[in-house]
Amino acid sequence: MDWFRKPKYMTVRVAKKDKKPGIPDNLVTRCPSCSEIIFNTEIEKADRTCPKCNHHFQMSAQGRLAILADNGEFIEQTSGKITAADPLNFPGYKEKLAKSKKRTNLEDAILAGICTIGGIKTGLAITDFGFMGGSMGSVLGEEVTRLIERSIEEKIPVVIVSASGGGARMQEGIISLMQMAKTSAALSRLAAAKQMYISVLTDPTGGGVTASFAMLGDLIVAEPKALIMFAGPRVIEQTIRQHLPKRFQRSEFLLEHGMIDMIVNRQNLKQTLSRLLTISPK
Repeated sequence: MDWFRKPKYMTVRVAKKDKKPGIPDNLVTRCPSCSEIIFNTEIEKADRTCPKCNHHFQMSAQGRLAILADNGEFIEQTSGKITAADPLNFPGYKEKLAKSKKRTNLEDAILAGICTIGGIKTGLAITDFGFMGGSMGSVLGEEVTRLIERSIEEKIPVVIVSASGGGARMQEGIISLMQMAKTSAALSRLAAAKQMYISVLTDPTGGGVTASFAMLGDLIVAEPKALIMFAGPRVIEQTIRQHLPKRFQRSEFLLEHGMIDMIVNRQNLKQTLSRLLTISPK
């Protein structure tokens, strides 16, 4: 009778079921254009483009170097000797720089040096969106200027691949904006020396980079559907209070309106650059 009157408790242990096997990280990617789920190995084989719809994914500076330079060989210009300063003591700037350096294995948002493209010795600079949006600060501007000046001395053409959606780097204030004038002046000296400059625009390219060296090429080449802008479409719509045309600021729209010279798929970019570099300026 006591057993029925007094509450009794029993501990029941339930064996945990094994978790269902999930998809490992970094195995597949959903294409933002066609929504297909694609193995990352297939994307890499296609030079980081979608094998279904040809969407061009963003690419690191090192990855672009590997597909553009002959045999991937490259003599880096500074090897990290130039580092960004913090002239305004901008809150959190040093921490952001440190994180970007660790993430991209770059000292700043650019890789610059000398290589050969299709057997032609060329000054090559590539900006990296992964480093603070590829924004242009004092280091990026100095690297571009030094590369141009060295190319003038060696009488070789220059190719700059822009992936700088961040434009001018606000954390460096007027020092960042000064790089627009400095790089443009260097390109003027390159033109006076009758050396070719080819600008390659990728998604995204914007702000102070677009307003300086990115749009000053003797020939301007863009990847398909790349966003190329000064101010972004949302900023423009909020300012003028009007809807923008479809494909506005995309490379196809710019080609139709005479802002760029050609659109080239990434797989054909090296071959195209090799052919264009053989053109001798008058």
